Amino acid sequence: MSESAEQAHQEASRKLFMVVWVSLLVLTGVEVFLAYENLEVKLMLIILMTLSIVKASLIISYFMHLRFERTSLVLTLMPALVFVIVMMFMAFPDSVRLYEMKPK
Repeated sequence: MSESAEQAHQEASRKLFMVVWVSLLVLTGVEVFLAYENLEVKLMLIILMTLSIVKASLIISYFMHLRFERTSLVLTLMPALVFVIVMMFMAFPDSVRLYEMKPK
């Protein structure tokens, strides 16, 4: 690869990482903003869990370079992702129960 082509590739890669980083920063800002909003607990938990899944997928796809990996590797990691999501939703009712037990 010529030097100018390599430099162009590095520049495009740097821009992509910056876009992903800014996206993660914005999503984190939305999460912090929602933490101070007076929303119903169930709705807030659903929104925050969805945002966390989106952030995790961005990190896994770009910073861990799995977006460019072979399909077999991605299919190997899918059961772990499904397991994590199922475990999160299994803990979801318990977190609401603990909130409702607080004295008013």
